[in-house]
Amino acid sequence: MAALGANLAIAVSKFVAFAFSGSSSMLAEGVHSVADSGNQFLLLVGGKKAQREATPQHPFGYGRERYIYAFLVSIVLFSVGGMFAVYEGYEKIKHPHEIEHWYWPVGVLLFAIIAEGFSFRTAIKESNQLRGSLSWSQFIRRAKAPELPVVLLEDFGALIGLVLALGGVGLALLTGDGVWDGIGTLLIGVLLVLIALVLAAETKSLLLGEAAGTEEVRKIEAAVVDGDTVTGVIHMRTLHLGPEELLVAAKIAVQHDDTAAEVAAAINAAEARIRASVPIARVIYLEPDIYSEAEAAKGADREATPGGPDAHPAGH
Repeated sequence: MAALGANLAIAVSKFVAFAFSGSSSMLAEGVHSVADSGNQFLLLVGGKKAQREATPQHPFGYGRERYIYAFLVSIVLFSVGGMFAVYEGYEKIKHPHEIEHWYWPVGVLLFAIIAEGFSFRTAIKESNQLRGSLSWSQFIRRAKAPELPVVLLEDFGALIGLVLALGGVGLALLTGDGVWDGIGTLLIGVLLVLIALVLAAETKSLLLGEAAGTEEVRKIEAAVVDGDTVTGVIHMRTLHLGPEELLVAAKIAVQHDDTAAEVAAAINAAEARIRASVPIARVIYLEPDIYSEAEAAKGADREATPGGPDAHPAGH
């Protein structure tokens, strides 16, 4: 909401500055802010749609709606923001013209930097509550909720774009050559395309389905085993159905002489322990079996790439 409000105000101011100055950097930045505003609206729509209850046709709910709309954001940023700015920059370099009423673009750019800084500060504050000890690049790569990484990258790109626009306008005013304004616009376009590609890659991975993080997997494995009826995890699969909803499917080792009633009670207790340890584990399927080295090895091979970030031992 902070990003949406900031971008709408900035978009209006940039188009006013373009109308008075004729600066292509202002036009590109105005379109960029419109694209960003549309992106925040898409994220809000995705969040709303994701809250729908599960249906017989979609028994696991609509949590991935948030990933779909985040992917649409990357497409909008690439096409409406990035490619338009690249085209506009190319045209301005080919047909440069002098910037008029220079105080309009300069004043608007300074206002936009302050407004984007407010939005960026809000995104950083919200992200720090979830980031923990992860670096910013790790947080963006591993975050399961797409909204914060999207807003972080958009605001970061917007601030750099504003500096590029200010540099292009400033050089155009100092030299009297409008080509610099076009170069600034072109650089803004390239920046937006790169950010859009990063967002597309990350949201594509979420759409395909990502496993729980290493820490969550360890907590689940520790919660499953009670040392009595459940003696180990033979192999396990986890899948994010949405940012705050995790599916857990595991084959667990039980004692060969336990009764069906004892196994059923142990499974119910294990599910309760998993939900207590990892609250987002909402859909859990546990299959009892007798431990087998061959089955454990087979399951571990399918579970994760050896040495990968989410790889974990099959258990005993």
